[in-house]
Amino acid sequence: MSEKFYRALSAIDEAHSQDPNLTTITEQNAETKSIPYELHYAQKMTSYLNTYNPSASELLRLAIRAQHLRRWEVPRSSYPTTKVGYLSWRTFLKNRQADQARQICLDAGYSDGEASRVAALIRKEGLKRKTTTTTDEAAEAEEDETQILEDVACLVFLDDQFAAFEKTLDEEKVLGILRKTWGKMSDKGHRMALEIQMSDRCRELVQKALNP
Repeated sequence: MSEKFYRALSAIDEAHSQDPNLTTITEQNAETKSIPYELHYAQKMTSYLNTYNPSASELLRLAIRAQHLRRWEVPRSSYPTTKVGYLSWRTFLKNRQADQARQICLDAGYSDGEASRVAALIRKEGLKRKTTTTTDEAAEAEEDETQILEDVACLVFLDDQFAAFEKTLDEEKVLGILRKTWGKMSDKGHRMALEIQMSDRCRELVQKALNP
């Protein structure tokens, strides 16, 4: 990795470290400690990326790390509790996070094109195009990176958030969300998802979603 990569990564993690919301993690020596939640989330994203694609590019790594950049500053409660409100919140966050990550990359020494590529990944631009046929190798590579990011985000949701999330909704809504999540993922993402260690209840819900 280049020096500018580490400069950008450090700036991204510094922003994550300012998240006032803490979570408790267990380290390898079995000791527990509290860290900012968004830093924990970002580290989880990188961990799954390393398993999924150890040779991932610098720009994809930065996009993965900045996926929830300063997200806590715009809570869900700042938008109406409706589907339209939720979608508006998600769209605003995606663009805000992409713009902030782009500036961090520029400040770290990346070119405008490189910084814009990180922003495009965070916005998941081109993700739907993967269903179309193309002979453009560069376009295919970009679409593949966007799909990797989508897969990693879904894997982190299933691994790190699903257990708490499913307790907040009725079963039918949870099953619907699981099916939508599954539909976003590639075959490789599906295989990795089925290897995640889950509680019996979470595993039961996944099986119900996949085998209605």
